[in-house]
Amino acid sequence: MFQLGKTIVSEDILEKEFVCNLSACKGACCVEGEAGAPLTREETGILAEIYPDIKGFLRSEGIAAIEAQGTHITTSQGELETPLVGGKECAYATFSDNGTAACGIEQAYNEGVVEFRKPISCHLYPVRVQDYSEFAAVNYHKWPICNDACTLGKELKVPVYKFVKEALLRKFGKHWYSELEKIAIKQQESR
Repeated sequence: MFQLGKTIVSEDILEKEFVCNLSACKGACCVEGEAGAPLTREETGILAEIYPDIKGFLRSEGIAAIEAQGTHITTSQGELETPLVGGKECAYATFSDNGTAACGIEQAYNEGVVEFRKPISCHLYPVRVQDYSEFAAVNYHKWPICNDACTLGKELKVPVYKFVKEALLRKFGKHWYSELEKIAIKQQESR
């Protein structure tokens, strides 16, 4: 672990390698697990605002879940998440003909319908950020459904922080990312 500004960063994001392999996992991260995607308070407002614009990109099951539960839910622990369809996939998930999950929000973004790409927790994955009062913890999350992504990352020699560069820039800004790159370079040189 090392400190970077007001973040405590796991060295795993510099040392582990990762590249999503959708042909292998079929977007399992949108389906597996016991909860929806974590959301920020700001994102809940954005989802409520853009829902009419993204609705046409969603499946009927997702629309039904959103209209029954809301554009977001609050868990019994007070955490904000995307709603699920029948306790399984994210309500915002769509599926291609071969069964690969994708994000309906991101599809709307890619087509220029909305300016919000997708929840930052999804964009950052496999990096997870836990906010505390004085700092944020930035960690690598290892999940067995992503084993193929780890294998592909090793083959392509892409460290986690490079794979999620755009999301880290979105979350922490250019200066933070530039400092992270400097630390990564120093770490490589010391090996």
